[in-house]
Amino acid sequence: MSVVPRQGKRDLADDLRGALRDHPQAVSIVTAQGPDGPVGVTVSSFTSASLHPPLIVVWIGDGASAWPVLRTAPLFAVHLLHAGQSDLSDLFAKTGSDRFGAATNWESDVDGVPHLLDAPLRLRCRTARRIAVGDHVALVGEPLEIQHTGGTPPLVRFQGRYTSVD
Repeated sequence: MSVVPRQGKRDLADDLRGALRDHPQAVSIVTAQGPDGPVGVTVSSFTSASLHPPLIVVWIGDGASAWPVLRTAPLFAVHLLHAGQSDLSDLFAKTGSDRFGAATNWESDVDGVPHLLDAPLRLRCRTARRIAVGDHVALVGEPLEIQHTGGTPPLVRFQGRYTSVD
């Protein structure tokens, strides 16, 4: 392996993006209720943050269309997708799409938080903290409810494409 020093920050960002393409990441959708209706966005960076107390973290780009709602939402949901949900991932990743239209099987809970009903893992969370880091925000959530059907391979991004873990 050779290391070539880069001159500009943009080159380093491209190198980082390229290197991380070889690191598989589960695909998730984060949803919340806004004043004008439900919002949601596809993310590929979700993990547990702590077990005591139970906390999770998702990374949201500060330019994401759902960020203005997530910036103040007291509650949100994280949905890990199964291998057959690449179309849903694409829908929620595309700016200006009708994310909660007829193509999406969803319903709101008693607090208005939209839940994607076909996701094999859903965490309903209370917002615990928002931490700005560069051009992203770590949205830290305290799980209030976990619904897990299990047994279904997750949807994964690897080398810029969708795949699954069988």
